[in-house]
Amino acid sequence: MAPEARIKAFLKTSATALCAGAVALSSFSLGAEAARRHYRSHHHHLPELPAAPPRALPYPQLPLPFEIPGAQYLPLAWADVKGWGDDNHLAAYKTFRASCRPISAQTGAPEPKALGASLAEPCRVAKSLEATDDASAKTFFEENFAPLRISRLGEPDGFVTGYYEPVLEGSRTQTDVYNVPVYRRPSNLFVRGYKQDSVSLPNKGPVYRKIGRRKLVPYYDRAEIEDGKIAGRGLEIAWLKDPTDLLFAQIQGSARIKFDDGGTVRLNYDAYNGYPYTAVGRILIERGIIPKEEMSMQKIREWMAQTPDGARELRRQNRSYIFFREVNLSDKEEAVGAQGIPLTAGRSIAVDKSLHVYGTPFFIEGELPIDSERAKTPFHRLMIAQDTGSAIIGPARADLYFGAGQEAGRVSGRLRHAMHFVMLVPKGLDPTARAARLPVPDPRPSEKIAKLFPQTDPAKDKPAATVAQSTSETVAVAGPVPLPVPRPVIEPVQEPRRPVKNRSHRQQ
Repeated sequence: MAPEARIKAFLKTSATALCAGAVALSSFSLGAEAARRHYRSHHHHLPELPAAPPRALPYPQLPLPFEIPGAQYLPLAWADVKGWGDDNHLAAYKTFRASCRPISAQTGAPEPKALGASLAEPCRVAKSLEATDDASAKTFFEENFAPLRISRLGEPDGFVTGYYEPVLEGSRTQTDVYNVPVYRRPSNLFVRGYKQDSVSLPNKGPVYRKIGRRKLVPYYDRAEIEDGKIAGRGLEIAWLKDPTDLLFAQIQGSARIKFDDGGTVRLNYDAYNGYPYTAVGRILIERGIIPKEEMSMQKIREWMAQTPDGARELRRQNRSYIFFREVNLSDKEEAVGAQGIPLTAGRSIAVDKSLHVYGTPFFIEGELPIDSERAKTPFHRLMIAQDTGSAIIGPARADLYFGAGQEAGRVSGRLRHAMHFVMLVPKGLDPTARAARLPVPDPRPSEKIAKLFPQTDPAKDKPAATVAQSTSETVAVAGPVPLPVPRPVIEPVQEPRRPVKNRSHRQQ
């Protein structure tokens, strides 16, 4: 074959390959229909292929039914909720109905949280249902809620602790024995967006001390308050014997103080000074004073009683300080939670107020040291969110309320355990039904097509000079080496002949 013919055949083959490659690339980048039209314009002899159904791109942005920041979820069937059939559902139903009273009384816009106002519908059903046995209560939850396994993103389980209402000895006046003040909220404590006399202040975020009409500075921390910064201003509600008693009353968020004359005052959380809570037990573990596996509230009390100076320094590591308010409750009534209703021992929990709505049911399952410190008592119980606390942070974090008194304190004081959390979501927000409406992605190309036309990353295919310039302007990059060009044909030039001169020879 002549050189010209070989060149023409090579160019024709290359053009065909380039055309096929372009068609393949267009199949990925332009969509199936655009690639079909492109290919048909170059190959008229092929049969017509059926048109692909039209597809809306980009995919429609359906709003999520609810979203809890930092959480992961897994929808379950009721049969997959371990221990669900073994619980006392009637007790949980009564606690849930108690939460429905403030939920049904709410007016205005719903809270901007995951469940929003969705609990109103189950509460409406519960109001007209007089469940009298466990079976009917269990049916109520199964017909009005969907179980959703929930945990912090990247973690398999949630985490629980326990709390209770301490019963302490105290005095209405300061004496040599009772000299630890219990303070109510100071009038100069200020939180942005709230009136200073507001009934409910947040338990997170900055808190200020208002000086004059405009000046705001951070509020006093625990050490400054213990040193008397707000003493003598008539803020003392009562006086206790031991600062450790006050510390644990502040950690629990409520207390009963019994006086010598037989009277009792009930205290509830009212505000805090704006500093994050620091767990004194964790500090003792980090310092190697108490082993992690032996940590409990009782161990902390014993160490503080034996080491007064160390106890003072340890308390001040927790700069957070709680102020109380008096509540009108008898000794027979339980403490009032943040939802504004009396708590139920063994059924009420404190949750993260910034993520969850009060009244939300959580089924908590696992093993806890209820009977003794080393016991592994099976625990599978439907609990109702009715309270909060400054140390309760996260989507699957709960404080279990065990009631009042020493025994409740011993049980709650040894709880620091990972547990399974199942959040009961009202059927109106069932994520499974919403997921059925999401569009299905386009099918992936076959393995054979993928091998024939591998996709490349455009960013990785940039020329070296372009990549170098984008990363650093000072890097010198050599340009492409030019290919050698054919040597030019130079015609020889004949020079004119010079005339020959006859030289004379010397005669020999």
